[in-house]
Amino acid sequence: MRLDKYLKVSRIVKRRTVANELCDAGRVEANGKAARASYDVKVGDILTLNLGGSVKRYEVLAVSEFAPKEAAASMYREL
Repeated sequence: MRLDKYLKVSRIVKRRTVANELCDAGRVEANGKAARASYDVKVGDILTLNLGGSVKRYEVLAVSEFAPKEAAASMYREL
């Protein structure tokens, strides 16, 4: 699954457009390397998001094309 779509489906980022802009600005890393929006997310990846003044790290636990609100938080673990 594309990185921008994963960020949206897992509800880490509210909109896919915003996720795409974060990737284009170089504020998203996957496994320590800058990641483009088209990066293929896999289980076990470590995603780092630089959001304003804070840096958030997530481990990908599951990849799903659709997730209801209740299940979205189980797709990742905050580190």
